[in-house]
Amino acid sequence: MKNLSENTALGCLLPQTENLYDKKMSIYEHLEELRQRTLYILLWFTIVSIISFIYVKDITNILQAPAIGIKFLQLAPGEYFFSSIKISLFSGLLLSIPVALYQILSFISPGLTRSEKLVVVPISLGSSFLFFIGILFAYFLLEPGALEFLIGYGDNIVEPLWSFEQYFDFTLTFLLSTGLIFQIPIIQIVLGSLQIISSKQMFSIWRYVILLSTIIAAIITPSTDPFTQIILSLAVLILYFGGASLLFSLKK
Repeated sequence: MKNLSENTALGCLLPQTENLYDKKMSIYEHLEELRQRTLYILLWFTIVSIISFIYVKDITNILQAPAIGIKFLQLAPGEYFFSSIKISLFSGLLLSIPVALYQILSFISPGLTRSEKLVVVPISLGSSFLFFIGILFAYFLLEPGALEFLIGYGDNIVEPLWSFEQYFDFTLTFLLSTGLIFQIPIIQIVLGSLQIISSKQMFSIWRYVILLSTIIAAIITPSTDPFTQIILSLAVLILYFGGASLLFSLKK
């Protein structure tokens, strides 16, 4: 009798749950929800950017840390002020990615089937995770090595006095480029899921991948330091073959 009553209670609840998720929304309601979620993202971005501007000196110290022994100059009036605004906006953008991702997934998830959610959600979370890992990888491993080479190359010949704005643009480009490089496994999973290319085909072109990883490392690395280029090239190879191996385990 107890099981029967529980089943009856569940039976009463299930239709309500189904009606809740099966309820069709009008175009206006969809647009209104999209507007609200966009406002949440913009509000979070604004708040974080303002907080970042308040603590911009601390963030600046973090960005300058890899450039050991370098004295930064302000070569134009207001250069550091405008650089501070760029740093604040960049910090706000990075810290808004998790919030934006959550809002986007919340908006599209009601229209996805269970199988689609099992693909879209892990890919979105994995992409965000790998992007931040790529930035940390560049900051702690690649950039210090590249800067050490660039500083040491002109040692006893030129005095290293750098424009802070140019240094920040250099750092920003380097970090973002490496973060995007770390999206390689995500691209592979998407291509494999769409059956555009299989894992076996990915493994079969390993010679070209090794050559391409060397070229990518040479382009992205801002110095001719072979050690830094080798590290980035190895990272590209690990990401590529890791993505191919994951696809192979999924029988794609």
